[in-house]
Amino acid sequence: MPTVVSSGRVSTTACNLMPANHSNESDSSHGFGWLLSKIAPIKPHEMRTVLLAFGLFFCVFGGYAMVRPVRETIATGLGKDRVADLFVITWIASLAIIPIYGYFVSKFQRSVFLPWLYGIIAAALAIVGVVLKADETNVASGTFFYVFISVLNLFVISVFWSFLLEIFSKEQSRRLFGFIAAGGTAGAFLGPFFTDFFVTKIGIAGVLFAGAFMFVLTIFFQRALLALWARDSAGVAATTEVAAGGGTHVRGDRPIGGNPFAGFMKVLSSPYLLAIALFVVFISTVNTFLYFEQLRMAGEAFASTGERARFFARLDWIVQGLTVICQVVLTGRIAAKLGLTTLLIIVPIFMIGGFITLAATGTLSVLVVVFIARRVGEYAFVRPAREMLFSRLDNETKYKAKNVIDVPVYRGADALSAQVNNALGAAGSSPAAIAYIGAGVCVAWLVNGFLLGRKADSDDAKHAAADTAQARAAEGR
Repeated sequence: MPTVVSSGRVSTTACNLMPANHSNESDSSHGFGWLLSKIAPIKPHEMRTVLLAFGLFFCVFGGYAMVRPVRETIATGLGKDRVADLFVITWIASLAIIPIYGYFVSKFQRSVFLPWLYGIIAAALAIVGVVLKADETNVASGTFFYVFISVLNLFVISVFWSFLLEIFSKEQSRRLFGFIAAGGTAGAFLGPFFTDFFVTKIGIAGVLFAGAFMFVLTIFFQRALLALWARDSAGVAATTEVAAGGGTHVRGDRPIGGNPFAGFMKVLSSPYLLAIALFVVFISTVNTFLYFEQLRMAGEAFASTGERARFFARLDWIVQGLTVICQVVLTGRIAAKLGLTTLLIIVPIFMIGGFITLAATGTLSVLVVVFIARRVGEYAFVRPAREMLFSRLDNETKYKAKNVIDVPVYRGADALSAQVNNALGAAGSSPAAIAYIGAGVCVAWLVNGFLLGRKADSDDAKHAAADTAQARAAEGR
């Protein structure tokens, strides 16, 4: 594929590795493919790639969602103070993993390190399952698992989206990421649903073994998607392209190269990436305040660990069931017609009212409604929009800087807000007062999201106009 450059950027068509003459177009023009294209904005030639991405995310999120209730159950046994300290340990672990990951991204092809990554996770879950099967109350093993799964969930999801940002164009990401995200939501629905109904029969260890099996399935979906990507990019394996912001796209399955620590430097040197990082800090702060209130109320409402595990699992599958409907039907259409700004500000607006209501009532039922609405909004609207913010950037930013924001920045904000939450409680602040502080954080989050969305929508409009002008000029020649 030739390099297409205009004013230091690559046109949208140059980034699209899914040409319109795909062999699966005829296969998708009737039957299931036809029906799916009527529900979601998927073009026939994109169907196979989108369905593989959907299946991959289903397995990734399904495997994590199965074991998430185990983490929350362990947290209720460890206690609020120890969990707050574990947030700091998790942040340190997330900082440590970034240069290691950066090294593998720099030195190895995606077709090598991506399947190996999921294989290592499957093995680790199985080993932890064996340890916890011997003693579910062991503090050391529970602490290790809590930190491991807390780093894992952000890391693997970030890696998944990094790869998708490489194979889909900006225009495709707006239309398709909502539907693909629904694959993760479907997995996140069935995962806790499985745990809810089987944890009393197979125990915590059995749930971990089931999660490990899901990550084994992930390897097969990842390899199939890699094979399709390799076929579509067969002619561009040795090319590079100029990206927005002055970086380069390394096309095809080649090591990205560069410094393993480049992600940190890119974030610190870019106002745009710093604004995205601040957006993530606000998300994390809001989530952490709700998380500790959830632990407190669940600990008071349910006496046994089994009841708590079922409560957390039930929250999960209710959230995911509602989310998948929004992602399939609404997300892509909202992004395409109303822009990223709308997706980025929906949740902050609702959470301002949610925190104020929680402060006024202080009941578990209100917390459940606010918690469910926050997670549905984040998974259906905010998370896909966050990924779209990276779509015009270079590959090193997508794989390295993006992971810095998604993992250590997020977990660092977790750790800081957990300590702040504990300090407020120790100073005598009531849950209602902390909820009002949460509402104030949401106001700042809303402003940040609005400014980010306006910039992204404005840039997209300029690029679309420039692409149109370039196409007309080419026709005139």
